[in-house]
Amino acid sequence: MIIRKLAIPRRTFLRGAGATVALPLLDAMVPALSAQSTTAAAPVRRLGFVYIPNGAVMQQWTPAETGSGFALSPILQPLAPYKDQLTVVTGLAHGQAEPLGDGNGEHSRASATWLNGVHPKQTEGADVQAGMTADQIAAAGLGQDTPLPSLELAIDLDGLVGNCENGYSCVYLNTVAWRSATTPLPMENNPRVVFERLFGDGGTTEQRVAEMRRDRSILDSVTDDLAALEREVGGGDRARIDQYLDSVRALERRIQLAEAQSVTVELPDLDRPVGIPDTYEDHVKLMFDLLALAYQADLTRVFTFMLGRELGGRTYPHLGVPDPHHGLSHHRNDPEKLDKLARINTYHMGLFAHFLENLQSTSDGDGSLLDHSMVMYGGGLGDSNDHAHFDLPELVVGGGGGRLRGGRHLRYPKDTPVNNLLVSMLDKAGLPAERFGDATGQIRELI
Repeated sequence: MIIRKLAIPRRTFLRGAGATVALPLLDAMVPALSAQSTTAAAPVRRLGFVYIPNGAVMQQWTPAETGSGFALSPILQPLAPYKDQLTVVTGLAHGQAEPLGDGNGEHSRASATWLNGVHPKQTEGADVQAGMTADQIAAAGLGQDTPLPSLELAIDLDGLVGNCENGYSCVYLNTVAWRSATTPLPMENNPRVVFERLFGDGGTTEQRVAEMRRDRSILDSVTDDLAALEREVGGGDRARIDQYLDSVRALERRIQLAEAQSVTVELPDLDRPVGIPDTYEDHVKLMFDLLALAYQADLTRVFTFMLGRELGGRTYPHLGVPDPHHGLSHHRNDPEKLDKLARINTYHMGLFAHFLENLQSTSDGDGSLLDHSMVMYGGGLGDSNDHAHFDLPELVVGGGGGRLRGGRHLRYPKDTPVNNLLVSMLDKAGLPAERFGDATGQIRELI
């Protein structure tokens, strides 16, 4: 991503992801004042969660040494430029992803528990149940001042329905984000739709503002009508109307925030992506570029992104891996299959590094976007051949606004809950959540 500083004060234009956009005026930016000394505002903190499917070759993922003197393992090599902001955490587990009497369904439970540590209900119907996820706890806090509380992205289409694995609804495979115990969030895989969610239909600032004002006018009318209706109905209906009005007011506030942001600076014309790219690599990079742009424009501070779906059979012939990914994950310790699976793991890590490069190269106040972010990367399966929900591949990259010290490999006793890491990340983002899923405490060494 190219950053170009213009002569106009405090206006930075970005080029990337097939779009050109001017940053809004952010508190996190360092003001260029001619008559005063330059100071930096408190950094905006951001959280992201990137999911990898079908486990990992843990022998090639896990560094041999612990502490700050560790050497990067083969799969982690693409993260070498960001090692000083990298924290590898091994020994973590999701005990609630174990069968607990429900039988097979390891892949469904892997993704369903990854960000909440709650055992999902085994059902093929619409009565799915899991737990509110860490990203949505973050969205409720960090998303109060952004047009979008969070973004939920994926590469695979989430159109699978019915029973996908041994009595588990496909919903559990389609998403890792849950707004509540019974509300899974859909993941968007079309870059054009994501772009329009971030920037509308493009066009001039005047056109965008006019459209937002029309939307607000409609909301005003709806609010008036509902208020009149409240006077005509009973207590139960009034409660439901109040709940709906809360949603309307939240949407209105988002529009007002977006409107205020749009009139702050002039936005040039924006070109929308035409759709889903032909190759997996182009698709992933485009989605990562959109996420970086959303962070940079402060349109959202929280995201989840699934690089693939559990049970997915994607092939990677350009890596010399024509075999379906899920099939390879049941490698039976065959050296050839392990080598191919490790190639996939390393390739995914390289795509993630592309995102980190964007964040590190983008100024944000007195640092970079990477300095002020925490991005967790990992999955809900460790050794996929055994469907293991322990010794999971988990790491965090970023400075957390000065609250996270990287450059370390932290090893914890077997079965330490992943939720301990999630609680620690939320706490460093200013969102204490001591009671969360199966968490037993924080990972204090992250300090």
